[in-house]
Amino acid sequence: MSIEVDTYYNNMQEPNRSCLLALRQIILDQDKEVSETRKWGMPCFCYKKKMFCYLWTDKKTHEPYILMVEGKHIKHPKLEKGNRSRMKIFRVDPNIDIPLDSIQLLLSKALDLYKNGTIPTK
Repeated sequence: MSIEVDTYYNNMQEPNRSCLLALRQIILDQDKEVSETRKWGMPCFCYKKKMFCYLWTDKKTHEPYILMVEGKHIKHPKLEKGNRSRMKIFRVDPNIDIPLDSIQLLLSKALDLYKNGTIPTK
């Protein structure tokens, strides 16, 4: 972990800080090949050095969300496309329990895109 990435989390207000830190750990625990960096000011998670998701907060509601880089390949009722062509987001309410099963399923689907070659890692 770099100081730059840690600073992002430490600058968050509660309950977002705790929520984002929990999401960070959930993402990192998905696979030993998942690593964290910071791109465009936000925490970025890579699988074999290929970006697969980000953590960010909504500018209006200030609530956290997971941005799935290849979201267009993933179908889930809680994923929002908005006006994006490639990415989708999964909103997380920091005031209630994290929907762990849904998040793990989404992360698994996202990682499978890289593992099965749908998204090349080389």
